[in-house]
Amino acid sequence: MRAIKPLYDFPKFWAECFGPADFLPTSRDEMDALGWDSCDIVLVTGDAYVDHPSFGMAVIGRVLEAQGFRVGIISQPNWRNTDDFMQLGQPNLFFGVAAGNMDSMINRYTADRKVRSDDAYTAGAEGGKRPDRASIPYSQRCKEAYPKVPVILGGIEASLRRIAHYDYWQDSVRRSLLMDASADLLIYGNAERAIVEVAHRLSWNEPISQITDLRGTAFIRRDVPQGWFELDSTRVDRPGRVDRILNPYVNTQDAEVCAIEQKAAQAALDDGVQVLEIIELPLPPRERTVIRLPSFEKVRNDAVLYAHANRVLHLETNPGNARALVQRHEGQDVWINPPPEPLSTEEMDYVFGLPYARVPHPKYGDARIPAYETIRFSVNIMRGCFGGCTFCSITEHEGRIIQNRSHESILQEIEAMRDKVPGFTGVVSDLGGPTANMYRMACKSKDIEAACRKPSCVFPGICQNLDTNHSSLIELYRKAREVDGVKKVLIASGVRYDLAVESPEYVQELVTHHVGGYLKIAPEHTEEGPLNHMMKPGIGTYDRFKKMFEKFSKEAGKEQYLIPYFIAAHPGTRDEDMLSLALWLKKNGFRADQVQAFYPSPMATATAMYHSGKNPLRKITYKSEGVALSKSPEQRRLHKAFLRYHDPKSWPLLHEALIRLNRRDLIGDGPNCLIPAKQPQSTDYRSPRRKNSTPVKAEKGTLLTQHTGLPPRENGSKPKRSRPRV
Repeated sequence: MRAIKPLYDFPKFWAECFGPADFLPTSRDEMDALGWDSCDIVLVTGDAYVDHPSFGMAVIGRVLEAQGFRVGIISQPNWRNTDDFMQLGQPNLFFGVAAGNMDSMINRYTADRKVRSDDAYTAGAEGGKRPDRASIPYSQRCKEAYPKVPVILGGIEASLRRIAHYDYWQDSVRRSLLMDASADLLIYGNAERAIVEVAHRLSWNEPISQITDLRGTAFIRRDVPQGWFELDSTRVDRPGRVDRILNPYVNTQDAEVCAIEQKAAQAALDDGVQVLEIIELPLPPRERTVIRLPSFEKVRNDAVLYAHANRVLHLETNPGNARALVQRHEGQDVWINPPPEPLSTEEMDYVFGLPYARVPHPKYGDARIPAYETIRFSVNIMRGCFGGCTFCSITEHEGRIIQNRSHESILQEIEAMRDKVPGFTGVVSDLGGPTANMYRMACKSKDIEAACRKPSCVFPGICQNLDTNHSSLIELYRKAREVDGVKKVLIASGVRYDLAVESPEYVQELVTHHVGGYLKIAPEHTEEGPLNHMMKPGIGTYDRFKKMFEKFSKEAGKEQYLIPYFIAAHPGTRDEDMLSLALWLKKNGFRADQVQAFYPSPMATATAMYHSGKNPLRKITYKSEGVALSKSPEQRRLHKAFLRYHDPKSWPLLHEALIRLNRRDLIGDGPNCLIPAKQPQSTDYRSPRRKNSTPVKAEKGTLLTQHTGLPPRENGSKPKRSRPRV
């Protein structure tokens, strides 16, 4: 891999003389107005063009513009022919293609595989403006329009489909996106560092086929080049009988790391887990080692090997120790370089400090773009997540190392929002990111961080090496409230409550000043089985946070409520688990208006569980214990019905299930019953509430069951139903 070079240290391309544009051009007329005869780079996106740092293509476009390149944007083109792909002319360097801020399939289909009628990332919320698996037809049309121009894939759809992946909508394993899209290069994760270097190297006339040494990139090659040492992944983490073999995850030149691995191995053995025996033999350097995953053909036909490949991929996600991966696809290798190095605070400030207009392109007129309306007055303060929740794909895309902005950069963005964004009333709708309160949290030791292979820093408990200090975040909240023109700063991103309880001062600050009546958190379930398969803390931690929340709300003289999110039909969930959750909801007075079942997004660990019936969080063998799955439409409906125990439409499913589970005692009109003896006729039926239950207003939307792809509404009120976070 090449040495890391800060984003702002590259010499500017000659076209810097044109200066920044008010908006990146979307037509020839706009190019003419800027005095351009051509674009150096053309970005193609499945979203409407909103020039805001919450929209990926705007960020990439502005970063490339700051390097001196002339960048145009083609948003939501007609993919049925090449006309729209030629509207800006032939780019001098490359096409950059992304499906949008969301995976296009999750954007278009519900968890029940039904077509959505709307699209939050489109003007007027109009549905159907992008194709299925949008990266593929977009890339193909670019190649048809200008065959000699390189095509580079990016965005979350590319990140989650960089290897052979289970596709929920086809219920089968698909090839790497690179193979189907016929692109020249795929950039996954945080793309700024890689895309800037690619652009400059192409401008120096280096062929795209020779750019194979950048972190965070994937490409196609015939064979492993000379000078590389290849390891078979089935020897790294053998899916069959365990042999006495070398553990290639141990750098035996590092005594401290070896000791850590030895302790971990012994602890696992003490827990009855079968592990590889460690043999201290010298290993080739990591930077010259590649791990060969089972081929596409093998993982397509063998679900256990698919789970194995998923497990190995997740073991190789720490930028400090990850190796390259390679997977055979029909005679060619898809080569995946290690993940990108996280951006420094200075680089994050550079990216977010670029001259974004912070509004949609004028071509949309007064049309409303729901995704923009949701984030219009919010500020992203960080990237990444070390939670490792198995159903979520944030870590696979943004990484588990938190990348932070400085206080100064964040406050400057609040001021820019106040001065530039129409309709600002003094309310900042969110200071957050993937979570609300991981800002500036990191491992206490850089050496330990670089050696660690744990998928989560907070499961099964908070790692002793994790610094959970909230003081910098508290200080940021206080500074933000003092900005001239700011009346209120709300926190709408999900609070990681197991971290929050470690800092009562943070909880007090949050509850006293930054809750708009409701605060969303995500316990996801109450039972140990599902929680262990999600890598989420036990419900006892929620109870601790709830007591703090209520205590500080009372001290502040405020009536405020928690909004817990839960997931139905997650791998590892039995009918009995959903029943226990329903009883907990009833006891605590929660009545879900809208619920959502588990949505298997590409590459997520829980998706591998769903497809294979095996648990990649533990060593996989053909004989290892299976995972309880809810795949049939009937069982998924039942699990959702448990969350809506109060709905008359749920009564038939629950009545039958309670009899089958031998829980007739929960059928009746008593206070401890889950459903009445007879099906209610009124759609306004509400089940009896115990006197000591938690009062929660039962307007629509007071309870959701899945992380959302968009932040909550800017006024901090009850969340609306939206798409799952991926």
